Amino acid sequence: MSEIGDRRSEIGGRRAEGGGWIMQIRFANELEVYQKAYAMAMKVFHLSKGFPSDEKFALTSQIRRSSRSICLNLREAWAKRRYEAHFISKLTDCDGENGETDSSLDFAKDCGYIADDAHRELTSLCRELGGMLGNMIKNPAPFLISDH
Repeated sequence: MSEIGDRRSEIGGRRAEGGGWIMQIRFANELEVYQKAYAMAMKVFHLSKGFPSDEKFALTSQIRRSSRSICLNLREAWAKRRYEAHFISKLTDCDGENGETDSSLDFAKDCGYIADDAHRELTSLCRELGGMLGNMIKNPAPFLISDH
């Protein structure tokens, strides 16, 4: 089932298939997309420890910042989910940071700082996150706070 289908019942506190209730998601860090983004940021952090010292204020700093910003912007989006346009705007920022991380991973591989297998794993995760974020952007309704 998609991120949207899974989350619709959790956010609304509705009955799941089979009749049971699913716990309502209250915090951004309970979202699968957040958890995957956080795990990726931590992998990027540990891998970037091995980058050359002359990259400290360049690629190392940039890739750490963009990978962490996915989660940080998700938290901001979650806080703004009462307003659809603000929510979508912050999700779009998340997607942009994800794309930036993906490009930085290409530089890291081509500069010889990360192995091909680590690059494949992380860029695959970037594609997965992009798909999840894209689905949320296309169908924000299940995530929004309703006054009803």
